[in-house]
Amino acid sequence: MAINTRSTWTGLAVALMTASVALSACGGGEKKDDAKAAEKTGGGASTQTVSVQTATTMNLARTVTASGTVTAWEEVPVGAETGGLTATAVHVDEGSYVRQGQPLVQMNDALLRAQLRQQQAAVQTAEANAARDDAALSRAEELKGRGFLSQAGLDTALANQRASRANLASARASLSETQTRLAQATVRAPVSGLVISRSVTRGQIISAGTELFRIVRDGRLELDAQVPETELALVRAGQTATVSSDQVGEAPGRVRIVTPEVNTETRLGIARIALNGGSFRPGMFARARIEVGAQPSVTVPTAAVLYRENRAGVFVLDAQNRAHFRVVTVLSRNADRTAVAGIEAGVRVVVDGAGFLGEGDRVTVAGPAAARPAPARAAAAPARK
Repeated sequence: MAINTRSTWTGLAVALMTASVALSACGGGEKKDDAKAAEKTGGGASTQTVSVQTATTMNLARTVTASGTVTAWEEVPVGAETGGLTATAVHVDEGSYVRQGQPLVQMNDALLRAQLRQQQAAVQTAEANAARDDAALSRAEELKGRGFLSQAGLDTALANQRASRANLASARASLSETQTRLAQATVRAPVSGLVISRSVTRGQIISAGTELFRIVRDGRLELDAQVPETELALVRAGQTATVSSDQVGEAPGRVRIVTPEVNTETRLGIARIALNGGSFRPGMFARARIEVGAQPSVTVPTAAVLYRENRAGVFVLDAQNRAHFRVVTVLSRNADRTAVAGIEAGVRVVVDGAGFLGEGDRVTVAGPAAARPAPARAAAAPARK
C-alpha cells in the first residue's frame, strides 16, 4: 500500500502547532499567578538601598524666629508749657541727638522780661514798706511799755506791719511766676535722646501744650517681635537674640520683656527685644532669632530633612519598607541634628538616598538599621517552598 507523504507532513505540522499553543497557555497562566502573588506579598524587588535612622527625643538648642517693627524704647513728647508767644529760633532738627536741658526752641520773651522788671520793682517797694512798718511796730511797742501809747495805737501798728509782710509775699510770688514763665519761653530737652520728629517752625505762634518735638529717650530702640503663642512660653526676659534687616544688616539684642497678653485674632504675643547698636530706625521691619536654650525636642539627622514644593519634610518608612514623605516644621538645627515638629519619636527616617525617593517607593535598608519584616511577607514565604 502506498504512503501519502504530503498528508503525513501536514498532520505533523498541525500537531506541533497544537503543542505550542498549549505551552503558551500554561506559561501565561504561571505569569499571571506570579503577578498576583507579587501583589499579595507587597510588590516586586526593591529598587534602591538607603540608610535609616530613628527619630529620637533629645535636648537641643532651640531658636525661636519672630518678626516685627522697630520702635522706640521710650518716646518722650516735648511741648510748650507757656503759650501765646512766637518762636524766634529753632535750635535742633530731626535726627539730632540732644542732651537733657539743651535749648530746643526760643520764644519771644520781650514782654515777659518787661513784666519781670516790673515785678522786681514791686518786690523792692514791698520790702521797703515792710521795713518801715517793722520799725513803726518796734517804736509803738516801746511807747506802749512806757505808758505813752494806747493799746489801740499798738494794734494799728501791728496790723500795718502784717499787711506789709503780706504785700511783700504777694510781690515775691508774682515775681516768681514771671521768672518761671520767662524760663519756659526757652523750651529745653527733658531727657537726652534722638529727635525723631519736629513740628515747630520759626515764626510760629506756639500754644501751651502743643507738641513741638518727639525724642527717643537715650536713643534706645527695641523690636516688638511677634511670637506665636505656641512658642511664647519659651521666650523669657534676658535671653539673647540676633535682630536682622535686609537694609541695615544684623545687630545683637536681648529680650527686655515678654508681654502677658496674646492677640485674640492673630494668636501672637509680643517680646520686646532691646537693640544694642546697629543702624535701625523706628518703623523699620526686622526679624529676630531668639536663643531660648536647650529644649526637649524630636530630632532627626540634618541630612534627612528635604524640601519638596517649598515644604520641609522627611521620608518615613512603614512596616513594608515603603517611603512616605512627611511634612515637618524645622524648630532648630545644627550640623548633625535637626529638631522638628510633625513626627513622633521612634519612627524610621531615610537619611542617605532620601533625595532620590518618591512617595510610596520601596527600599532596601542598608546597615544595622534593617527593616522589620512585614507580616504578609512572613506568611507568604512557606508558600514559595
